[in-house]
Amino acid sequence: MGLNYYQIKKNVRKARKLVIQGTTSAGSGHPGGSFSMAEIVGVILFKYLRHDPKNPQWEERDKLILSKGHAAPGLFSNLAVAGYFDESELLTLRKFGSKLQGHPDLKCPGVEFCGGSLGIGLSFSIGSAMAAKIDGKDTRIFTIMGDGETDEGQVWEAAMTGSKYKVDNLTAILDRNFIQQDSYTEKVMPLDEELVGDNLSEMWKDASRWKTGDKWRSFGWNVIEIDGHRIEQIDNAIKKATSTKGLPSIIIARTIKGKGVEHMEDNPQWHGKAADPDIAPIIDTELDCQFMIAPSIIAGDMSNLENEVKRCVHGRADYIHLDVMDGQFVPNKTFDYTKIKELRPLTVIPFDTHLMINDPGKQIKNYVDAGSDIITVHAEVCDESSFGEIHDYLKQNQVGVGLAINPDTDIPNWSYKFLPTLDQLIVMSVVPGKSGQKYIESTHEKMNQINSVLEQNNFQGYIEADGGVTLDNIGSCFHDGARIFVGGSAIIGQQDVRGVITEFRNTTLLARRKLLLKKANDLGGTELVKKWIDLHKIGEKKQQLMKIATEAGFL
Repeated sequence: MGLNYYQIKKNVRKARKLVIQGTTSAGSGHPGGSFSMAEIVGVILFKYLRHDPKNPQWEERDKLILSKGHAAPGLFSNLAVAGYFDESELLTLRKFGSKLQGHPDLKCPGVEFCGGSLGIGLSFSIGSAMAAKIDGKDTRIFTIMGDGETDEGQVWEAAMTGSKYKVDNLTAILDRNFIQQDSYTEKVMPLDEELVGDNLSEMWKDASRWKTGDKWRSFGWNVIEIDGHRIEQIDNAIKKATSTKGLPSIIIARTIKGKGVEHMEDNPQWHGKAADPDIAPIIDTELDCQFMIAPSIIAGDMSNLENEVKRCVHGRADYIHLDVMDGQFVPNKTFDYTKIKELRPLTVIPFDTHLMINDPGKQIKNYVDAGSDIITVHAEVCDESSFGEIHDYLKQNQVGVGLAINPDTDIPNWSYKFLPTLDQLIVMSVVPGKSGQKYIESTHEKMNQINSVLEQNNFQGYIEADGGVTLDNIGSCFHDGARIFVGGSAIIGQQDVRGVITEFRNTTLLARRKLLLKKANDLGGTELVKKWIDLHKIGEKKQQLMKIATEAGFL
């Protein structure tokens, strides 16, 4: 089975939106901690947890324990997406008579633990794990803890107990977002090194400063440390944890409080605070504006693709784009599934495989087996029947489904029925199979027509811009609706891949800020623009937004 990357990603996006709807409706709640654990809950619930939303008390189920109970909106929203209850019930959050209260309660289907007082969840989980072993069940317990709650002594008593009784059917995840109710964790009770100043970025990135894992290792736990917002890293960590025998495992996930909404990120004010109703629609748009960078390794040294993959890893790429050309659909030939299989052990970063080949249905199984996480085929070599078979096979194997169209191709009518479940649409902005081409400017106009078709057909996936994308035009591509950007010579062709990817991110972030300021201006004019800008208190965001808004004439 594949990573199920896109399904998890789309579910997490939907869950974050529901958190904003629920907390805004309630006028209170905890969006910050809900967002920091969003990908963690998504991977557990939609990939690993054995459960049945139609039968919440199923005897053979695994259990997800939310020890940091104040992040209940993040749990409720995911349970709603999973089908335990209707998503509209998030609007009843914290209201009298609702089963969705400020902390998890057993009256809510899917909730396994009444989280309230912090520090108790791990003890409860160890008891559940031990009980499962005594009963001879293969039940697995997943427990999500906050870093602030590990100030509680009971956590460490539980840690000793878990090690003593070898509860290897327990996987704990520490949501290490560096913020608790009163302030930054390192100012209240340091888990790593004491924080000087309010800038978390260096501590978050510098592994030499992480001491939390050493504490858990000294208590006899198997420790795995990851970026808690990378779906593929969470997946890989859980896979390792669940295969570890003889001792409990803890995944220390470095996360960002409020992840996904700039003004909430790394801001202690958003530990427990709801967005204003006039701000919520802008946040909703921002959650649709998350973007990914995907270097295309064929723009590098084709004789040493292993090194090009390693450069992508060092550059912290979101995907690795693999252009497969057969010399028939396009004049050039690159590699096939055998090379992808060779490259797969080098990284867990998702492989975004773009098949520029004839009759892809005959080979689709080989590319799934080779380790592709996303597979895109061309509309020009498919019809409704052949694409339907590819679509269903990829979905069954938890591989993302993509459809690509060439510059002179429109979205075919036969594809409309697949758009609601399509994960990715690649809009080629160069003629495929030829290197060194410039972006075809008419693609911008084409994108306006495509967006209309996608909206009418309930497309929930991501548009990928592929071909001639550079720092000069990535902002325009973003405004066109693209959220994944393939960079060939503009990224892999450069010496400093990490530096270039950072520039790509910053340029796209600028475009996103412009779009959100325009949204604020459209909704509420100058006053709402000012209100939106004033929310951005961490770092230099506010000054940058002021400059953008002034240049755009919004102030």
